[in-house]
Order: sequence, then structure tokens, then C-alpha cells
Amino acid sequence: ILSLPSCAAPAPIPTPIPAPIPTQPAPVGMVLIPAGEFSMGSVDSLARADERPIHRVRLNAFWMDATEVTNRQFAKFIEATGYKTMAERPVDWDELKKQVPEGTPKPPDEMLQAGSLVFTPPTKSVSTNDASQWWVWTTGATWKHPEGPVSTMDDRMDHPVVQVAYVDAVAYAKWAGKRLPTEAEWEYAARGGLDGNTNCWGNEPIDPTRANTWQGEFPVRNDRLDGFTRTAPAKSFAPNGYGLYDMSGNVWEWCADQYRPDTYAIRAQSIEKGAFADNPQGPSSSFDPNNPDAPEVRVNRGGSFLCNDSYCASYRPSARMGTTPDTSLSHLGFRCVQSLPK
Repeated sequence: ILSLPSCAAPAPIPTPIPAPIPTQPAPVGMVLIPAGEFSMGSVDSLARADERPIHRVRLNAFWMDATEVTNRQFAKFIEATGYKTMAERPVDWDELKKQVPEGTPKPPDEMLQAGSLVFTPPTKSVSTNDASQWWVWTTGATWKHPEGPVSTMDDRMDHPVVQVAYVDAVAYAKWAGKRLPTEAEWEYAARGGLDGNTNCWGNEPIDPTRANTWQGEFPVRNDRLDGFTRTAPAKSFAPNGYGLYDMSGNVWEWCADQYRPDTYAIRAQSIEKGAFADNPQGPSSSFDPNNPDAPEVRVNRGGSFLCNDSYCASYRPSARMGTTPDTSLSHLGFRCVQSLPK
């Protein structure tokens, strides 16, 4: 891990909206996200179609983990429960074939062993239209071994846990007495009180002092100007206005909502002019045109250390992505929320 360049000035911390005084102490490691309204979505030049149209949303107050769930925290869950993550279980072909076109032949048995997808930089420039050029199925890749059996998280205990599927994140949240955030809660919290801004810190463009993203030619050369090749330890960068760390970059985060590219368009049609969506929970079914055979797709938010404007500007708070709930990746983690008592 490299240190930040000595010439890099720390990014300013946005001023938060004053939060109401809670009626109970903050749960350990969580911060209060005040109730309020915000404009969800974006029309920024980097925004994709599934981020439109912008619409008003109102949310109740809630607690949110200040950081992504770390390897240290996840290890306590595993020790207490003996839970086996999806990446630690052999691939179930009967389940997998539901996500691929009908008639797809069964892969060789050696391809159905426990493992996960690992980011593996190609040795030369490739088209960014084909993600298979840098994602490699790796037997033995798990949360304990993020890049495969030869890797370890022993020196990354305070880094965000990765190689966790949606079902794993839900299991952890339930054990911790928490839940995953809705994507409305996630975006509202990520904005840190800066309603309508492009980034979590305001409208200034991203730079290496603000978040763990990719600098250089993606996916071949990472210049590591932010000091990191892959994940960064929690709290390596300044928090947003609500005191939340790494809401931009580092690792993608699972949300509770099912994914549809037309979620906002459908929601906006149901909102009267000048009104707002009240604590939206997401659609009742999912669809991802990039994976049309998947029976279920869940929302990811926040971008990761792989985000680069030439390929993926998803470090922005409005950016959305859909992933099947049994998928684990070396740049995908989560954080939890907790509702305030009524």
C-alpha cells in the first residue's frame, strides 16, 4: 500500500445538515441520518438512463454504519455462527442454469467448484465492452482469500469484506440486528446533505484525495495516485457531511431493492406533480437488460476501486448497478442500516 502523495491536500468535508437529537445513543459504529427530502437521480453528463428522471423522495431518520463492513467485523459473524458464504459452497448447476439462456450446456465439473470472480488485469489494452477480459472465475476465492487461495485478508482486517453475495450480506445484517439499506436510503445518506450535487463532496470533479478509484488506463494500468491498488482500509478518506466513509469508491455495496432500469420512470409516473415518494422500497420484481435471463437482480451502489471515467463513473451517489443475489466479486461488499424505534 502506498501513502498518499505528500502534495495532495485533503478534500474538504461538506457541512452536514443539523441532525435531530436522537432519543437513544448511537449504536456502536453507526451514525444518525436525519429525516428529510432529496432529489433522487441525476441528469449529470456522466449519468446513465437508469438514473433518470430525477424525482423527490422523503425518508424517515435511520442509523447507518459509518464504514463498510470490514473483514474484522465479518470474521466475528463467521466465528459466532459458522456461516458458509456462497463463494465457499460448490456451484449449484440447477440454480445457475436459471440465470442463463435455455439450452446452455452444463460446464465441466471443475468449473462448478467453490469459488468466485476475481479482478485480474489483462497484460495489454483491451476493449472495455467485454468485462470477461478482466474478470476471472477463481476456484478458492472467498472472503478469506479475496484473490484466490494464495491471497489472504490477514493484513486487511480493517478493509471492507468482499466476495460476499447478497444472501451473505442479508445473513450478516440479520445476525447484527440490522438490515440492508434501500437504495433511496443509500443515495440520500451518500449525498451527506448536499442535495442535487454530482458527487458526495459537492460538484468538484473526483481526484485521488477524495476516494479510492482507478487512476490510469483501465483495466491495464492502475497508477495508484490515491495510494491503493485494490481496497483501502476503512476511514482512509474524508467522510461525507453525515460522517459516512467510502460512500464513493472502494467497494460496491449491496442494497435491499430489486433492480430495474425503469424504476425511476415508473415511480415518477406515480408521484403527483410537486409531491414526493415516501420511503420507497423499490420494485416488486427485477429485470436487468444486461442479464435478461436472471430471475432476480439486486441493486449495488457506490462504485469501487475499479471506477474510472473512461469506463465506469459509478463513484457518483446516483449511480446504480444490478447484480444477481448469488454473485460475489472482489470489489463488492456492503454496509448496514437500522431503523429508529417508533
